Amino acid sequence: MQPFQLPEFYLPYPARLNPAVESAREHAKEWSYEMGVLGPGSVWTEEEYDAHDYATLCAYTHPDSPGPVLDTVTDWYVWVFYFDDHFLELFKRTGDLAGAQRYLDRLPLFMPADPAAATPEPEHPVERGLADLWARTVPAMSPQWRERFAANTAALLDESLWELVNIEAGRIANPIEYVEMRRRVGGAPWSSDLVEYATGCEVPAEVARSRPVNVLRDTFADAVHLRNDLFSYQREVQDEGELSNAVLVFQDFFGHDAQTAAELVNELLSSRLYQFDHTAVTELPVLLEEHAVPPEGRLAAAGWVKGLQDWQSGGHEWHMRSSRYMNKGAPRYSPSGLGTSAARVLPTPQNLGFGRLRSYRHVPFRRVGPSLLPEFDLPYRLRLSPHLDHARRENNAWSRRMGFDAPGALWTERQLHGFDFPLCSAGLDPDATPHQLVLSSGWLTWGTYIDDWFPRVYGPARDAAGARAFARRLPAFMPVDLGPVPPPLNPVEAGLADLWARTAAPMSDRQRHGFHRAIAVMIEGMAWESANAAQHRLPDPVDYVEMRRLTFGSDLTMFLSRIGYEKQIPDAVFASRTLKSINDAAADCGTFLNDLFSYQKEIEFEGELHNIVLVLEQFLGVSKERAVETTGRLMSLRRRQFEHLIAVELPVLCDRLDLDAEARAALDAYLDELRDWMVAILNWHRDTSRYPEAELVRARPSPRGLPSLTGLGTAAARLFAERTS
Repeated sequence: MQPFQLPEFYLPYPARLNPAVESAREHAKEWSYEMGVLGPGSVWTEEEYDAHDYATLCAYTHPDSPGPVLDTVTDWYVWVFYFDDHFLELFKRTGDLAGAQRYLDRLPLFMPADPAAATPEPEHPVERGLADLWARTVPAMSPQWRERFAANTAALLDESLWELVNIEAGRIANPIEYVEMRRRVGGAPWSSDLVEYATGCEVPAEVARSRPVNVLRDTFADAVHLRNDLFSYQREVQDEGELSNAVLVFQDFFGHDAQTAAELVNELLSSRLYQFDHTAVTELPVLLEEHAVPPEGRLAAAGWVKGLQDWQSGGHEWHMRSSRYMNKGAPRYSPSGLGTSAARVLPTPQNLGFGRLRSYRHVPFRRVGPSLLPEFDLPYRLRLSPHLDHARRENNAWSRRMGFDAPGALWTERQLHGFDFPLCSAGLDPDATPHQLVLSSGWLTWGTYIDDWFPRVYGPARDAAGARAFARRLPAFMPVDLGPVPPPLNPVEAGLADLWARTAAPMSDRQRHGFHRAIAVMIEGMAWESANAAQHRLPDPVDYVEMRRLTFGSDLTMFLSRIGYEKQIPDAVFASRTLKSINDAAADCGTFLNDLFSYQKEIEFEGELHNIVLVLEQFLGVSKERAVETTGRLMSLRRRQFEHLIAVELPVLCDRLDLDAEARAALDAYLDELRDWMVAILNWHRDTSRYPEAELVRARPSPRGLPSLTGLGTAAARLFAERTS
C-alpha cells in the first residue's frame, strides 16, 4: 500500500526525449561493467540496473545534448546513483562513521584542478568511475567551472556523512535545516553544473556567483529534491529507515499525517518553481545588463536556464516511469508518443501555476494589533558592557553629526534615544573596549537607519530602480584601499563613509575585502526587498529566510566578532559547512526574534511584506496567532540545532583539521560570542522603544509629515509626498 496519494504537480515545461537514448543506454551498460559498477561484488544486479533506467533519465533531462555528450552525462548519473547505494550498503547500514570518513576523504583526490595531474590508484568502482569521468569531462570546460563542479561534487559526497550522523542519532532535521542540507547532499547543484556541460552553455564567469544565478541553482535544486522526496518516501522512509525526507520532516514538525505533509511539500515545491520563474524573468536580465555581459554570454545564460527547465520536466517524467520510485496512480499531464493525445489531462489551476497569485494578494496596512509573543528558548546569561553609558553619549553625538535626527530626517531625537542601539551593542560584546563599543553602536545605528531608508524613500513610489541605483552607489563610500570617497549626499552615505574609515583602517587587506562583502550583501538584500515591494510580492519562504540573514546585518556583526579570532582559528574552520550552519542557526534566531517583535510595526504601520510571520501566514494559510506560534517553534529548533552542531559535528571537524588546544579554546570563545549575540538581541527588543504600539502611533507620519529627503533617487519620494498631501 502506498503511504499517500501523490499530489497534483506544477509542471510548466513539456518533457522531451533525446533521440540518442538507445545508444546512451548501450554505452552506459558497457561502461558500468568496465568500471566494476556491474559485475562481481557490485551492490546492483543487472536486473536492478536495467529497471532503474538511467539512460532514460538523462535522455529526458537533457533532450538536446549530442550523442557523445549524452553518453558522458549518463555515465555521471550511473556513477552518482551507484555511489549513493554503495555508501548505503557500506556505511549507512553498518553505522561505520570512521570508515565513511576515510572513504570520503579519498574521493577529491580523483578531481585534480589540472586534468593532466596524477591521481591515486582506484580501489573500488566509485573511485574508478570518478577518475574516468573527471578526465573525460573537465577539458571541455573553463577553470572556473571546474572549480565549481569539483566543490559541488565534493559537497555531494561529504554530506552523505550528515545523513549518516542523523540516522545514528535517530534525529529528524527541522524544516530549514533540512532544505539547506538536502540541497547539498541531494546532488542537484551538481546536476545544475552538468547542465552547463550538457547544453554547451556555461554561465558567464562574471555573474556565476551572483544572487540571481545562485537563486536559480538553489530553486532548481530544491524543486528536484522535494519532488524526489515525494516519489521516494516509501522506499527511503518505510523500506530503508531514512530520516532525510521532506515529507517525514513536515510530518514531524507540523504533526501532520503523511498525506497532508505530502501536499504541503508539494506546495513548497511549487513555490520554489515560482521563485525560479520569477528570478529568470525579473532578476537575471537586469544582472546581465548591469555587468554588460556580451551577447554570447547572454545566450549561454538563457541556454542554461532552459536546460534547467528541461531537467525539471524530464526528471518528473523519469520519476513517473522508474521502478525505483512510488508512482502508481500519479496524475499525468504530458504523455508523449503515438496515440497518447487522448490521455492528456486537461490543464488545472495547479499545473498551470495559478498558486503564484497568492503572493500578490496581501492587503497592506491592515489592523493586526500587538502579538502575544511565545516563550523564547534562549537559556544564556546576559552580560552588559560597563561602558554602556559612555557609548550612549558618544553614539547620540555621532548620530547628530551624521544627520540621523536632523529636521526632515527619518528619525526624531526622541526616537533615536529611545531606540538605544548601544544597549544592544553592550550585550553583543560585553567585553569590548570603550572604542570598540562606540564603533559597534555606530554600525547598529547606521544599519537600522539604512533599513528604514529604503522603504521610506523608495517604497511609496515603488521605485525599485532608484533603490538599486542607490545601493550601487554605496560601495564607493567604503574603499578597500582606504582612498578618497565622493561627497556624501545624505545621512546614509555620511555615516557609512565615517564608520568605514574608522573601522577598516586597522584591518588587513584581506579583512577589508571580507568586511566590504559583509556590508555589500546587506545593502543588496535591502535593494531586493525594495524590488519585492515594488511588485507587491510576498517572498517565497526559503528565499525569505536566506535573504533575511543578510538584511538583518548578521554577516556584518558576526564578521566583526570573527576578526578577533582569525590568528588562532584556521580559515578552514570558518570556511567549513559546519561553522556556516552554526552561524546561520544563530542568525535565524535573531531574525525570527526581530520579526516577532516588529510584526505590528511592519504590517500595520509600514505596509511591509518582509516578515516571517506574514510569510508563514500566506504560505500555510493560517492565522497570525498560528504563524507566531510556528515562528517561535522554528526559532527554538534552530537554537537547539545550534547547540547540536556544536556538540556533535564541530568535534568531528576539529579532529579532522587536527586543531590544537589554542585553536579549540578560541573557537569556544567565538561560540560564546554567538550566544551573547542571541541573548543580547532579545534583551534589546524587550527594552527598546522601537516596537511598542504607543510609540508607533506617536511616530506615525501624516502625508505632509514625510521627511524632506535629498540625494540620489529621492525625487520620486518627494513627488509622492506632494501628490498625496
